[in-house]
This record gives sequence, structure tokens and C-alpha cells, in this order.
Amino acid sequence: MKDSELLKRIQLGDETALDYIYKKNYRMMVRLITKNSGNEEEAKDIFQEALIIFWQKATKPDFVLTAKISTFIYSICQNLWRKELERKARLTDEIPEGLDYNTLEQKERMAIINKCINNLGETCRKVLSYYYFDGLSMQEIAERLGFANADTAKTKKYKCKKELDELVKSKYKATDFLD
Repeated sequence: MKDSELLKRIQLGDETALDYIYKKNYRMMVRLITKNSGNEEEAKDIFQEALIIFWQKATKPDFVLTAKISTFIYSICQNLWRKELERKARLTDEIPEGLDYNTLEQKERMAIINKCINNLGETCRKVLSYYYFDGLSMQEIAERLGFANADTAKTKKYKCKKELDELVKSKYKATDFLD
């Protein structure tokens, strides 16, 4: 069955098309998860969640499929699994066994940056943490830290980031951050 036909059937509410997609792609999605420190049960949950997301997107009137259905669902699975691994790492504060090399490298880089952030002054630590980790706006940062306005917070963030960059460069080699 062609992707265009499957998509039309899904848009008409035909759940047998979803069953077809499930059976056709199940093994590939299980391999994705099990090769990245997951088990088959976790893979099944992630794949089912990905199918729900796909179904919700595909049934919207403005949905345009720009890749094969299997590629689209694979991407959803990758993103869901990455988020699950990050959640697990936060909960256990450990690196899961068999974790992908790129994720380990990213964790090492984050550890270096966190160590350097902790060497900054209290105001810089707060500004950078609020902005990069908590996702606060400049206005919210200004209010929390008692700055005159958002522009003052923005200027302070710029100066703190520059200070952080210099600190990282003084303590670590560029190769610590390059592949």
C-alpha cells in the first residue's frame, strides 16, 4: 500500500491503515530503541505514542507529508526516546548503560559548562540558569533579580555569557568541544 493511500485512509478515520503501519514498522522501531539502551516493552510504548502523535497530525486538515510515513514516525520515535532517556538520567542522575556515544559526549560537555557556571558570580549564575535552563524571558529575569528592565537583564546576560565563554576557553581546549 502506498503512503498517499495510507494517508488518505487515515484522514478518513480508517484505523486499519494504522494497523498496517504498525505491523509494517514495528520491528524497525524496536531496533531503534533496543540499540539505544531500551527494551522491547519501552519500544512498544514509544512506538504506540509515536503512532498516536502521527494520527493526530495526519488528521489535521493542513497536514502535508514531506517524507515517507516510516521516516516521519521514526523521527517521532527518536525524539520521544531521547526525551525519555533525558528524563531517566535526571531521575537517576546516572548515565544509562549502553547509552549512545553522542549522548555521553553531550553530558560531558554539559558537565564542563556547569562546572564553569558554578565558578561565576552569583548574579551571572542566576541570569544564565534562569535564561538557559529555566527558559525565563528577559522581563521575568529582570523582575526576579531586581534589574531596572528587560534590556538591563539582556545586557547582563550578554556579559555573563561572554565571561562564561572566556572561563571555558581558559580551562579547556577547543578539542574538548569538537568532534
